[in-house]
Amino acid sequence: MTFNDVVELIKTLSTDEKQEIQLLLRQYIREERREEIYEHFQLAQIEQQKG
Repeated sequence: MTFNDVVELIKTLSTDEKQEIQLLLRQYIREERREEIYEHFQLAQIEQQKG
């Protein structure tokens, strides 16, 4: 399934379903960002320990 397929499928959903997808995407993005920040934090700690 391509990105365009997903977009076209989303267009066919009800407003409630679209809102649910929006909430889920915000949650997924927030979780990914947290993981990214934590990984950078860990790398910074390693670099600091190395001097």
